[in-house]
Amino acid sequence: MRIAEIREVAVPLRGDIANAVVSFAGHTVSLVAVVSDVVRDGGPVAGVAFNSIGRHAQGGILRDRMIPRLLAADPDTLLGTDGVLDPAAVLAAMMQGEKPGGHGDRAAAASAVELACWDLLAKLHGEPAHVTIARAHGRETSYAGVPVYAAGGYYAPGKGVAELRAELAGYRDSGYAAVKIKIGGVSLAEDLARLEASIDELGGGHAVAVDANGRFDAVTALAYADAMEGLGLRWYEEAGDPLDYDLNRRLAEAYSGPIATGENLFSTQDVRNLLLFGGVRPDRDIFQMDAGLGYGLTEYARMIDLLARHGVDRTAAFPHGGHLVNLHIVTGLGLGGCEAYPGVFEPFGGYSPGCRLEGGLIHPAEDPGFGLEAKPGLADEIARLVA
Repeated sequence: MRIAEIREVAVPLRGDIANAVVSFAGHTVSLVAVVSDVVRDGGPVAGVAFNSIGRHAQGGILRDRMIPRLLAADPDTLLGTDGVLDPAAVLAAMMQGEKPGGHGDRAAAASAVELACWDLLAKLHGEPAHVTIARAHGRETSYAGVPVYAAGGYYAPGKGVAELRAELAGYRDSGYAAVKIKIGGVSLAEDLARLEASIDELGGGHAVAVDANGRFDAVTALAYADAMEGLGLRWYEEAGDPLDYDLNRRLAEAYSGPIATGENLFSTQDVRNLLLFGGVRPDRDIFQMDAGLGYGLTEYARMIDLLARHGVDRTAAFPHGGHLVNLHIVTGLGLGGCEAYPGVFEPFGGYSPGCRLEGGLIHPAEDPGFGLEAKPGLADEIARLVA
């Protein structure tokens, strides 16, 4: 088989929400199609994916550097021993000429194409992507469902404690057993009022996580830690800059509850530095690296293997990004769980109608690949891209 064409389009997110650092009103995502020369049902089979949510579209890097390199490569070097596309080989071809380090937007650009290759492979096999992923990594897969939490609690104009309560009650009534809310966008006192209301609505701190999105300096991070110490929270996420390993270490020494980080670490070396210098506690902390932001599943699987070598069980991995791609990765690799974006970050956030939410578990649908074509709103964007 061969790659016949690679297409990319920037798709805007819908909605006016914000965390403590950025508004998402102007954010875009790169939707990518890797079109193969395999023809079925009258047309070429195409793999589709995107570069996760929370950064920006990467069209410039893709068009100027990565796609030309990939299309110029010897097609045979992109295939595995089975004669089909090898995502690791595709990633290596895209990275030709790139210097080590500087993991940032290029990591997200490469992710979109690499993940689209996994979608393509699953479609060629006629199976959900989590089955393909599990088999490639020597694992069994199941449809038993994986733990999921609703990531919400964003700041929005006119949204107070009462509106936050109503939002979280809706998640609970829909079947989510846990939630995450944002902190750091208002004063500590106001955030504590929001947090106390959330705990009351969900029936305990064990069902509520908080996320500062890297907003805090050390003084503020520790002040929040002290104020939240007795609440028994699910976790305290991204207190400070993701590369400030010393802050994470100090926080781990001061705060007894689980700390979550890793969402903005884009390489195995970044994760190694976190494990060596960040005061990580393997018995409780949570790791949120995201394949859609860190060179794709090839690099992400290396991160999971690295965690294991440092005594961290794979069930401590909860990838950032509440969408179908990560649902299949979590299911295929047997990770701890995933987040969901119910009603936000459309058209990418959330799951397709065929996925079943029950008792705090999300069950993937049986659509081939990641099933993105079954996602309302996103299906229209994909149809335009691959038409």
